[in-house]
Amino acid sequence: MNQNDSRVIRAELLSFDADPGEGDTPAEGSVRHLEDGALWIEDGRIRAVDAYPRLAAELPAGVEVIDHREKLITPGFIDSHVHYVQLEIMASYGRQLLDWLNDYTFPEECRFARQAHAEAISEAFLDEMLRVGTTTAQVFCSSHPTSVDAFFTASQRRGLCMLAGKVLMDRHAPEALTDDTQGGIRDSERLIGDWHGKGRLGYSLTPRFAPTSTHAQLDAAGGVLRNDDTLWLQTHLAENTGELDWVAELFPGSRDYLEVYEQSGLVGPRSTFAHGIHLDQEMRARLAERGANLAFCPSSNMFLGSGLFDRLAAREAGLRITYASDVGGGTDLSGLATLKAAYQVGQLRGQPLTAWQGFYGLTLGNARALSLDSRIGRLAPGMEADFVVLDPAATPLLARRHQRCRTLSEQLFALMMLGDDRTVAETWAGGRRQHSRD
Repeated sequence: MNQNDSRVIRAELLSFDADPGEGDTPAEGSVRHLEDGALWIEDGRIRAVDAYPRLAAELPAGVEVIDHREKLITPGFIDSHVHYVQLEIMASYGRQLLDWLNDYTFPEECRFARQAHAEAISEAFLDEMLRVGTTTAQVFCSSHPTSVDAFFTASQRRGLCMLAGKVLMDRHAPEALTDDTQGGIRDSERLIGDWHGKGRLGYSLTPRFAPTSTHAQLDAAGGVLRNDDTLWLQTHLAENTGELDWVAELFPGSRDYLEVYEQSGLVGPRSTFAHGIHLDQEMRARLAERGANLAFCPSSNMFLGSGLFDRLAAREAGLRITYASDVGGGTDLSGLATLKAAYQVGQLRGQPLTAWQGFYGLTLGNARALSLDSRIGRLAPGMEADFVVLDPAATPLLARRHQRCRTLSEQLFALMMLGDDRTVAETWAGGRRQHSRD
């Protein structure tokens, strides 16, 4: 499709304008739903959204209409925390976090010093993301600048909205992965200059986690962040109890894990802290006060035995939550699979996730927490045209379940529980059809 083409997609449409709340019925004004809707896209953006019978009367003669009346369109899914360089170690058996890093992650990431390998995995990763309906992600690369160049090059070629960054770690990792304390910052600054704000791309400063960075490196990353408030920051926090003990040993002058990051100026409104399982309410309140968000990674947390995220405690503290696959610790790139796992974790904590919260979180909720909601996350005029076409009859079982559903909430919940990559009929990003199941 030429970017200047104008076309209309006719389908059932679902989008959110606000947090729907925790109730079985969404808060008034939070949901926009059109059973027979029309999405008019032009020049990579959404030109109009309306009921099809109303919009049809305004369409110019000859405009193409794609008929998806048996399908549901939502904004493209957003993944707030994922490691593209771990794609090929998904489903590696039987380790908890620190063993996982040493046995699988570090050896795998050494391979990304080779440009050809980084380029091949970048393309494979983006193919997989689009196949499951994810149009935007915040991505960990490796510590090699070439891994970032490869990823951004592939993303820019496809016209995708992506955040990513070079991993910073100047200790406690193989020599092939550790960077010089200031050299890693210089590499990051070069990458920021080359890629940040280019097209639909953004740069996330990426200290892996406190144990693999010295205070000097964390402080230097904080200095870069203070000099440009349009940058993002991503790292890990309180994923595993062994990790907490290690941080306490390495940073005896900090009262808790979070203060290590606070002391370096890394906690702010564009900061994403993956996991945040083992936090107390006072720490959650400190994160909330600074506008940061926690990336909830349910399939990874269960797979690595890290613990059960307390979603409602975070909400009660006013702390923003995002939803993430955390592949390769996570077991599926699919946003629908992430919601299924989040529901299961919630059930074990007595706080089940509603379908309203789930689909809001994957779309507008994640966009807001990542400061991207002026561009993506809603089906609305002027927004960048990133959306996914979901087929509620994608499998025989899903079709049978869909026929029994009486409400939109039941239909969405069935998609959360039974949906997978087959459910994604098409994925559009930047106004272009980037994946088609057929």
